Amino acid sequence: MRTRLISMRWGSLLSGLLLALSATALAVAPQAAAATGVAAVGEALKEGPVYVDPRAEAQLPKAEADALAKKIKDAGKPVFVAVLPAAAEFPQDKVLAAVRAETGITGLYAIRLGEGFNAGADRAVMPANAVRNLTEAVKTGAPVDASTQLNNFVDQALTQTKGSAPASWGTTGADDGVPVGGLVTLGAVAAVGGGGAYALVRRNRKKKEEARREAVERLSVVVDEDITAFGEELERLDFHPGEPGADDAMREDYERGLDSYEKAKQIMTSVRYPEEVTGVTQALEDGRYALACLDARRQGEPVPERRAPCFFDPRHGPSTEDATWAPAAAAARTVPVCTADAVRLRDGLDPAVRTVDTERGPRPYYDAGPAYGPWAGGYFGGGILPGLLMGTMLGSMMSTPAYAADYGGGYDGGDVSGADFNPSDFGGGDFGGGGFDGGGFDGGGF
Repeated sequence: MRTRLISMRWGSLLSGLLLALSATALAVAPQAAAATGVAAVGEALKEGPVYVDPRAEAQLPKAEADALAKKIKDAGKPVFVAVLPAAAEFPQDKVLAAVRAETGITGLYAIRLGEGFNAGADRAVMPANAVRNLTEAVKTGAPVDASTQLNNFVDQALTQTKGSAPASWGTTGADDGVPVGGLVTLGAVAAVGGGGAYALVRRNRKKKEEARREAVERLSVVVDEDITAFGEELERLDFHPGEPGADDAMREDYERGLDSYEKAKQIMTSVRYPEEVTGVTQALEDGRYALACLDARRQGEPVPERRAPCFFDPRHGPSTEDATWAPAAAAARTVPVCTADAVRLRDGLDPAVRTVDTERGPRPYYDAGPAYGPWAGGYFGGGILPGLLMGTMLGSMMSTPAYAADYGGGYDGGDVSGADFNPSDFGGGDFGGGGFDGGGFDGGGF
């Protein structure tokens, strides 16, 4: 009898919840319908993955838009697509960030603007390089129609997008247009666990946020040391643009070094996620090569070839040769090394390895945990990093799906984050219709 009364009480509570939420949705619907411009795009994408502005329906007819939306929904991924006219209310340099802010959901956003195309993504959903490469792939060659371009992009993106479709998409009622999927989900959560499920989600997000902050703090120490060391290199070089013998090539090298130094400092002041540190070390690597070129010109020697930094410590500068080396209990591999470390290895000595502080005391950066992946990635890009780190702690951790999940940010794909997102992932960009002209990649977004 008691069980029956409890069941009846839950039924009444659930019915009341659904009625109240339905009334709220009906009350809000007219406001959504009245929205215009970017606001209309954001409201529509909260309810489904594809939005076509009425003025752009000729580009993607309803049947094709519905088929594309079904494909995305069936995959259950947070991929958002908008087809918009080239109009004043959709400025090229701001529309992606504006749509992301209006929608307020972490995901991958693709926009066909007039005849142009661009995309951006929260980094927890897709890495910046992947977004850039996918975008360039569908913009290469002769212009194509919207349906072909968007389907090509979505087909490739769905296999790489992390996270789940937002609950707000749900199933839409055929008669009154009220989105009921989200209401049923809320009711089910209330019936099964009440506030317990929400509390669990909050705890998980809090743990991820704490891990993110800790990773950034650890990286900040190492990166600040790198920036300081580069600044000291600039001072030791003691180059003056007006000094006797200085030419335009030397002055350009010096200017590139200074620009890299300022860029590294500027990026570091705004770092919120570990992966953003990659931009700092990329800038420092560019700057060190510029200084190596300047030094060679001043000595009357040929400009050195562009090589990766010394594997053992990027502060040693660009490598000068490759050497065979094996970490403890791991296979040997070829690594780029500076002249000094190459001599040490030939003499049977240990190289001068960059160490960082850990709970176990100072350790080589490649045996210090996953937080140093973004730091190393900026120095050793271009796909060579996995081979260099094979068999090390960092290499093993970076090869697991948990690495990206733990250090991808405070939200998962499909989460409602509101305006809490990295604007550099959605800022600027080029809506060119074809060719490798996807500008706006300096911020790492798209």
